Amino acid sequence: MPARPSPSRRTVLRGAALAPVAGLGLEACSPEGGAPAGAPTAPVELGAETEVTKGSARLYRDHNVVVSRAEDGSLKAYSTICTHAACPINKLEGTKLVCPCHGSEFDATTGEVLHAPATVPLSELPVRTENGRIVAGPGA
Repeated sequence: MPARPSPSRRTVLRGAALAPVAGLGLEACSPEGGAPAGAPTAPVELGAETEVTKGSARLYRDHNVVVSRAEDGSLKAYSTICTHAACPINKLEGTKLVCPCHGSEFDATTGEVLHAPATVPLSELPVRTENGRIVAGPGA
């Protein structure tokens, strides 16, 4: 019986590159519940409390979080992992979040869907201020 040829370096690298993409696909099709992949799983310090003014929102791309401040001064925070295909949202236009993958749009002040294909609102995160800093995520 002839020996089976070993895979080429290119084949191995291609497989390694596709593995994370396959994982995203599985996550996008997984049932809802719990924190979306990429969302904070513990409290994270985002920035100075003064970075978010009344009636505005700020996107913290490094932590996949958006924080908004209502006119009464209260803060709200949401995961910026799109509920349609689990893509990290990287664009904030005023208080509208725009997903780069399929164009879903969300209200950064409520988490609600503004434009499909997403149909489920963004996941709200606990948020607080501590020593003049914004802290968001589970346990905040």
